[in-house]
Amino acid sequence: MRPNLRILIPMLFILSLVLLSGCSEQFIVLDPKGPVGAAQKDLMWISTLLCSVVIVPVLLLSGFILWRYREKAGSKAAYTPNWAHSTKLEIIWWGIPIVIIIILAIVTAKYTYALEPSKPLESDKKPITVQVTSLDWKWLFQYPEQGIATVNYLQIPQGVPVKFELTSATAMNSFWIPQLGGQIYTMSGMAMTLFLQADEPGQYFGSGANFNGRDFAQMTFKVDATSQESFDAWVKKTKDASPALTMDGYTKLSEPGPSTVQYFSSFPAGLFERIVTQYAVGGSAHHHGGTQPKAINNGSTQDKSAPAAATPPLGHTGH
Repeated sequence: MRPNLRILIPMLFILSLVLLSGCSEQFIVLDPKGPVGAAQKDLMWISTLLCSVVIVPVLLLSGFILWRYREKAGSKAAYTPNWAHSTKLEIIWWGIPIVIIIILAIVTAKYTYALEPSKPLESDKKPITVQVTSLDWKWLFQYPEQGIATVNYLQIPQGVPVKFELTSATAMNSFWIPQLGGQIYTMSGMAMTLFLQADEPGQYFGSGANFNGRDFAQMTFKVDATSQESFDAWVKKTKDASPALTMDGYTKLSEPGPSTVQYFSSFPAGLFERIVTQYAVGGSAHHHGGTQPKAINNGSTQDKSAPAAATPPLGHTGH
């Protein structure tokens, strides 16, 4: 090995460690605060360790072979130019990967079924529902049971399952709260279902994890997990001190562009369902997981099976 390479390689290794250590606080996906995030972290670690059984020995042997069989005067390394087969080695480098793949398949299948996004979480507490709509370039959160809505801000009670119903009013996006669980896509004409839960009080980072245009980087939001009492007080404060979201207000909100945090004391009944079905003929749409939801606003309900033609169409906003 050339002298300059002997110095350069260790320096690059040390530099990589320094850079990674400086970014350690950004690895929030490895610091889960909910049951879904914790299970996904376990799956990542199990998969990483199983793959390391193959990767680490291969890397070590690659370095050893380069060093052991390097060109050097007086080398005593075995020279067998006619060697062609070894049953023992064939069993090792085929058998171990096959066993690992089988184990990975079993573990992945188990976690895949356990972590089905629309599967309710086991809890003695009733889930709350939050309807999520991705816009250009902002997030609209509706609380049908509480009758309030927010933009780019989410507050949930700690220790209570949250049933997210998700759709997109425009381009496809990806809803992601890294410390609570993996991302799920929001798509026009579809209402996806995702159950998450925050086991600890705190403030968590949320974002759109999909490139979808000019201001996609500003599609971030804060998630505050608080006690049930603090959550109820926040709901009351929002209803008492915030304006109502009207259809004209929603039309303006849906115009392309980023937005600051906003709070609304109410929203039009059936708004989420009308967003889901705005491009559908006859007002039908696909719902992934669970039954079709109902819109609830200040005690009034609107069944999703009602004809879409009974309400005026939403204003269309292009890119």
